Amino acid sequence: MEVVLEPNVITKLKPGQKPELLAPGGSLEKLKFAIHYGADAVYIGGQKYGLRSNADNFTFEEMREAVEFADRYGAKVFVAANIYAHNEDIAGIEDYLRNLQEAGIAAIIVADPAIIETCKRVAPKLEIHLSTQQSTVNWQAVQFWVEEGVHRVVLARETTFEEIHEIKRNVDVEIETFIHGAMCSSYSGRCVLSNHFTDRDSNRGGCCQSCRWKYDLFEEGDTEIGQLVSEEEAIGRFKEGMTGTPLFRGEDPFMMSAKDLCMIEHIPDMIRSGVESFKIEGRMKSIHYVATVVNAYRQAIDAYYADPDNYKLQEQWLQEIYKAANRPLNTGFFYDAPGHEDHIFGPEDKRIDYDFAGLVVEYDETSGVATVQQRNHFKPGQDVEFFGPGGTFFKMKVGTLTDEEGRELDAARHPLQRVKFQVDQPVKPMDMMRKQVGKKK
Repeated sequence: MEVVLEPNVITKLKPGQKPELLAPGGSLEKLKFAIHYGADAVYIGGQKYGLRSNADNFTFEEMREAVEFADRYGAKVFVAANIYAHNEDIAGIEDYLRNLQEAGIAAIIVADPAIIETCKRVAPKLEIHLSTQQSTVNWQAVQFWVEEGVHRVVLARETTFEEIHEIKRNVDVEIETFIHGAMCSSYSGRCVLSNHFTDRDSNRGGCCQSCRWKYDLFEEGDTEIGQLVSEEEAIGRFKEGMTGTPLFRGEDPFMMSAKDLCMIEHIPDMIRSGVESFKIEGRMKSIHYVATVVNAYRQAIDAYYADPDNYKLQEQWLQEIYKAANRPLNTGFFYDAPGHEDHIFGPEDKRIDYDFAGLVVEYDETSGVATVQQRNHFKPGQDVEFFGPGGTFFKMKVGTLTDEEGRELDAARHPLQRVKFQVDQPVKPMDMMRKQVGKKK
């Protein structure tokens, strides 16, 4: 489906300037890989005020190291401080924001007006990016936040292309929108299932992702499950809004689990929308996920700008996304409101799964031998894939494996163990090696 963009859309991008590719940085290591594989900016969490309390959140010292690394690539670092603050959360916020500014952080991502006002007063060098937690979907709300001093608005995931166009026509501000990753079954961050089931507050960084749990359905008043029906029939009943016994209890009975967002097949529409920043979700995801997804989108965006008139989606980019995906994918709200087919109700046809097996740390051009740091068990005779920034990619079979002293090994079985073996093509430090591990169960 092609999006028709009217010519008077406001955009902060200069002619020929690419939109920012913004990636998650759940740890210092993940941040470095995101930038190395093509991110223009990375968003992280600090020790306070963020919505990923279980991530490897950054100390101020780590933030300074992150900014120094990003500067070498011409990239930026943003910090999520997007909780809805209770009274007890306010103490210390001034010092926290001053420390972010001193560390060289480019912007904070924030939802609470109290934090916005405090930032404007005590850390004026920090840009203020309005979090998706504010669920902003119309141009008048965007204009309100601009008048409050916000430099960028991260739109709600529920925003359509049509709504983006209307916003861009009416408001002169940077717009950021998610292009890839998990979708919240509620308006982002406004679900209280986690609070109810586990006493972990979604709006203060504790979401337990209750919508991803497996559920059984009972008719009110039932004390036990009635006659079980086929999965197909049960899903049909659920989609039609039918209730009552018999109800469904299956192998994977998901009731609220949304498919993940993926816009890799629609980069031209994203670019024509005038959005200034394309955001990838996933601070809790693995290094392999971050590097793979960023790499694919980086190639797609660059290819479009290299030759817009002849741009074509490359199958390899899509296949790379599939290798990192752990749920089925769709286009979210961009084209239309998702229907029942955009949720996961039962077992899906799982794609082939891949593990991050090794990280290249050295390569000897003379001998063609790579030194690889083990990240998952692999052994001689196993088929593997190497990939790096810019789409470098090749498959090969692992040959003779040795440790750093030259002793032959039957497997690389120890975490972070450094091993050596001949590779079929040149590789570089921070290239990654993955292995196929079969279909997910």
